[in-house]
Amino acid sequence: MTALQVKNAAPRERDYGLADGGGLFLWIRTVGGKSWRLRFRLDGKQSHISLGTIDKVTLAQARQLASDARQLVAQGRHPGVERKATRAQAAISRANTFKSLALEWHQHKSPRWSAGYADDVTEAFELDIFPHVGSFPLAEIKPMQWLQVFRRIESRGALEKLRKVRQRCQEVYRFAIATGRADYNPIADIGGALQTPISRHYPFLPISEIPALIRSFQACSGHDVVKIATRLLILTGVRTAELRGAPWSEFDLDKALWLIPAVRMKMRRAHLIPLCKQAVAALRELESITGGYTLALPGRNDPAKPMSEAAINQLLKRSGYDGRATGHGFRHTMSTTLHEQGYRSEWVETQLAHVDKNSIRGTYNHAQYLEGRREMLQWYADHLDILSCRATGASSESGESAYE
Repeated sequence: MTALQVKNAAPRERDYGLADGGGLFLWIRTVGGKSWRLRFRLDGKQSHISLGTIDKVTLAQARQLASDARQLVAQGRHPGVERKATRAQAAISRANTFKSLALEWHQHKSPRWSAGYADDVTEAFELDIFPHVGSFPLAEIKPMQWLQVFRRIESRGALEKLRKVRQRCQEVYRFAIATGRADYNPIADIGGALQTPISRHYPFLPISEIPALIRSFQACSGHDVVKIATRLLILTGVRTAELRGAPWSEFDLDKALWLIPAVRMKMRRAHLIPLCKQAVAALRELESITGGYTLALPGRNDPAKPMSEAAINQLLKRSGYDGRATGHGFRHTMSTTLHEQGYRSEWVETQLAHVDKNSIRGTYNHAQYLEGRREMLQWYADHLDILSCRATGASSESGESAYE
């Protein structure tokens, strides 16, 4: 056949076909439609498939499609079945956007995370990833697109966040590959094109400098809730996320106890914290401000969400301690001071919620060390008060607290 014959083929009283060869023919319908078809025999049975209409498939294209189909037949595969499978896979690929896979991965992993960490991962995706590649099918996102996404974070100088977000995105790809929704992880190829953060420990102050820090942020402009939160970090040694996400229901101020359930802990173990007198006083002060909310430290814009992750570090920065102190650094100060004072390492490590490798012993110690830790934390808070009195020239018997 020629292209002109295809064009001039006219309808007749009945549908009919014009052969091109090798089973390929042009099917002309009475109503005027023209389409390409291919006849073939597979497993002893005669069959045929449509290859498209002439307005979408030229004669040359029809011959190529027919050739491809005949190769499948030669392999014992039905070209119509193969085409349906290909279309179904393409539909699945279009449905498997990065956002849909990321949310499925998050749902799969989050039962083993603390609520605060799960929220942080979601927030990072919502802010830095989903707006740029969230709607793209996973298999269609190229390394260059990922490089552009990550360089937006890099340009802000947020290299540690870049490291974490990139790692989480790679975990989504590994999940997709393991579940048959992807074959390749394009993020793995771009590591050398991005800056990496310089590994460093959280800055921390010796205990002798903590009273001056407290006086600085107490005198600094800022919300009282953030100042109280900072004082509580200093007095308890908990992680920032554990404090920020605490509902009032976890505190028993009459018994001076704080019980953080396993679901909110980094290591997925419930953590019982004895509260010194100064911590109880800080919580009662906080209760007069936020006691009407579910969370002890509600967000400024949305009380249903925890206080901003950056709030405490921003307060420290405004107080003149940028690069010298962080919320996490107070844990290091407490650990160093208490170990130097000669308190039992088991008490200190239990207070900081460091996991005992012996799970049975760790569970037993959780209750066994409670009174010892209560004594230890009360000494720590009183010692801060004494240091504060020395620095200001007040008498240690005056009742002055480092937090006033």
